[in-house]
Amino acid sequence: MITGKTEDFDLSGRVALITGGSKGIGRAISIALAEKGADVIINYSTDDSAAKDVVSEINSLNRSGQVVTAIKADVSNSAEVEEMFGQIKKGPGRLDILVNNAGIIRDKLLMFMTEDDWDRVIDINLKGVYNCCKTAIRLMIGEKYGKIVNMASPSAILGRPGQTNYASSKGGVISFTRSLAREIARFNICVNAVSPGLIETEMMDELNDDVIKELLSAVPIGRLGTPVEVTGAVLFLASEKSNYITGQVLSVDGGLT
Repeated sequence: MITGKTEDFDLSGRVALITGGSKGIGRAISIALAEKGADVIINYSTDDSAAKDVVSEINSLNRSGQVVTAIKADVSNSAEVEEMFGQIKKGPGRLDILVNNAGIIRDKLLMFMTEDDWDRVIDINLKGVYNCCKTAIRLMIGEKYGKIVNMASPSAILGRPGQTNYASSKGGVISFTRSLAREIARFNICVNAVSPGLIETEMMDELNDDVIKELLSAVPIGRLGTPVEVTGAVLFLASEKSNYITGQVLSVDGGLT
């Protein structure tokens, strides 16, 4: 019987990699997966202090035998991704769960958007997913098991002025997710996406109050979500309770879409 209790999401013995795992939604996901027993590998790109903080917080859970590490790598750089997975091969030697959370925004109207604004958002948000998935599935296919969760966005569906780069990157993530799910389902690897709406993270700090008020007017629940409210969806898709679900996009957006 499926009860829906959180203990159903037991990840003991699983190895999970969370990209962009030291801040915001990624930090909440890293902690949530660790709380359910997974050995957690936290990827980050620049902020050593934030990575150390989340490692310390997880270690404070005092779970016997649990391993938590942080690896610095730019997911848009294929060589750095290969190096990161080289460390994973030397360490746990396998990967059961990949959460592609790393992402950036550089919002500008298209007429003012530089080529670098376009390239950097596409490189992190979409190419990063390509780099990590391509490398991860080599490990997962050998184990004939894997859970991949990619972070999408309502912007991929709704669009918004100033987000042609971001919306394109997240639209690509959705299409990528559905295509890869079909490719590797025969290896018992599930690939899904979670699409968080307006969530209280550092990204929201870049928007002024008027913009946030305008955005919230379209959210039926009428408030911002929290990173913790995204973790339930990720835990479900990372657990064995979702073994018959692949190629799907689960929206966590207060009814926005």
